[in-house]
Amino acid sequence: MKIAVIGTGYVGLVSGVCFSEIGNQVICVDNNPSKVEMLERGEVPIYEPGLKELIDKNKTAGRLSFTFDTTYAVQNSDIVLLAVGTPSLPNGEANLSYIEQAAKEVGTALNGFKIIATKSTVPVGTNEHIERIIKLNSSHSFSIASIPEFLREGSAIHDTMNPDRIVLGSANQETLNTLIELHKPLTSNIITTDIRSAEMIKYASNAFLATKISFINEIANICEKVGADVTRVAEGMGYDRRIGGSFLQAGIGYGGSCFPKDTQALIQIAGNVDYEFKLLKSVVEVNKDQRFNIIRKLHDALGSLSGKKIAIWGLAFKPNTDDVRDAPAIEIIQELIKLGAKVNAYDPVATANFQREVNHDHIYWCNDPLEAAMGSDALCLLTEWPEFAEIELPHLASILARPVLIDGRNVYNPDKVKEAEFIYYSVGRPHSANISDSYTEAMS
Repeated sequence: MKIAVIGTGYVGLVSGVCFSEIGNQVICVDNNPSKVEMLERGEVPIYEPGLKELIDKNKTAGRLSFTFDTTYAVQNSDIVLLAVGTPSLPNGEANLSYIEQAAKEVGTALNGFKIIATKSTVPVGTNEHIERIIKLNSSHSFSIASIPEFLREGSAIHDTMNPDRIVLGSANQETLNTLIELHKPLTSNIITTDIRSAEMIKYASNAFLATKISFINEIANICEKVGADVTRVAEGMGYDRRIGGSFLQAGIGYGGSCFPKDTQALIQIAGNVDYEFKLLKSVVEVNKDQRFNIIRKLHDALGSLSGKKIAIWGLAFKPNTDDVRDAPAIEIIQELIKLGAKVNAYDPVATANFQREVNHDHIYWCNDPLEAAMGSDALCLLTEWPEFAEIELPHLASILARPVLIDGRNVYNPDKVKEAEFIYYSVGRPHSANISDSYTEAMS
């Protein structure tokens, strides 16, 4: 099939590349000529494992190309996928200006019947809004569909090529049949529904996963006070098929471009129809506070943080990506600086992006994890990059000014940490300094 993908962010670029990989002719469109030129040179503007290799392969095979000419792409395609950004407005609602502009350009470019499908995450009813915009700008017939995406940054190619399910929303059965054929090489788990339900499935899925994360973090906070181990608790919960083990890893909370944006947007969607989503509001509140447990544990270990040197390992919101949008490291480092600390920061790939978000004289940007740790009063692991797990703990303890390790992702084995004689804080696992005296007294 011939496909035009409007937008070359994570969703658009990965989707376009993967559709070309399964044999389709794909034209990816971006309104930034320099970005298009970069992609044509074989340079990838985002960090996503395996993406460059697939781009090179499919460009060479003649199935994949890039342009900033929307009209050319639309007129030479049968299916148009809208994959532009829908960032949050200050009130939490999704900013639809980019997708509205894309719809207008697509409508102007139409030269015959097309299927126009939205992969951007949009509030319920947006596809009907897009349909009206296109009709105002074109006399040609077209069909509208919603194809929400469920890929994870860092494993986006695998998720696209091996999806748990594909959700297709449209009022037109012929459109659904065409889209089923397009997605059949990826999976047989294809759900067809109306457009509004498809739009809601995306938000509901992300909100539920965010809820699981905040729930296990609340359990972890209780575990610290009563001396239980949240990793064993989560394991025991996960064997229940009604619960499952995914997204039950306690830590410092979620970040990134999806969960924060989509939870706030769903709260606003509910508010717009006079419904207060109390549960989801609590999920957001818990997540915001969870990252500051790092600060509380530093205070517990060091007292005042003024003048202290704190090493930070990990700036991206998760491993295998350079995305720092709403990364916990942003607020943690900002709070450390506010408290008078100096920061040695290191991340394998996200440093440049992070510097555009946070830059300060009290931040020293390091080239490797041991440089960041050298002479620091404490080390905080915020992103579970694999290289951090491979560090020799006795050597790490020897180069720190004080052997204080705050493991925000439960990367390390407590027994190994104890052998290296660290003052160790993890999330929801026993530590004598974290067990509530009041609880101990109550149980005695």
